[in-house]
Amino acid sequence: MDAWDAVRMRRAVRNFDGRALPPEAIERICDAGRMAPSSMNEQRWDFIVCEDRDHLAELARVGDYADHIAGAAVAIALITPEAEEDWRRESIAFDLGQAAENMMLVARAMGIGSVHGSVYDYDLVRSLLGYPETHRCDTILSFGYPADPSVFDSAPSARKPLEEMVHRERW
Repeated sequence: MDAWDAVRMRRAVRNFDGRALPPEAIERICDAGRMAPSSMNEQRWDFIVCEDRDHLAELARVGDYADHIAGAAVAIALITPEAEEDWRRESIAFDLGQAAENMMLVARAMGIGSVHGSVYDYDLVRSLLGYPETHRCDTILSFGYPADPSVFDSAPSARKPLEEMVHRERW
């Protein structure tokens, strides 16, 4: 699958079929995140890979809409350093978004579904993942084979027409 097809055909998959992912697929997904561009090549991220069923069920409690984590084959928590300055937090978030999208696109190219989940309970996620106080986790990605493989065959989700959002030279 070429890059354009992976972008065009990626879907948010929240229901998984229960099959485990091969270790080489998990490694490739993580490596795709590692290869993402980052400001000044700082690579301000770490990934915590979770596959244990009980651990996934606990992680599903970290956000109001994170229940998909419980059914995933793998959840990957994206860990970043804490930052006090607004500009640094925004820079880290932008970099992390690129890493997440790389991971999700590579997964899609391998026939693996994914979706992101936002963390709301920071104390709980820290206790479950054990990362240092100097870091934070705002996002956990769920990965697995879709319960309904036809989700990848559907038309792209509703998007505004390109001409409504592209401006030339000025607004």
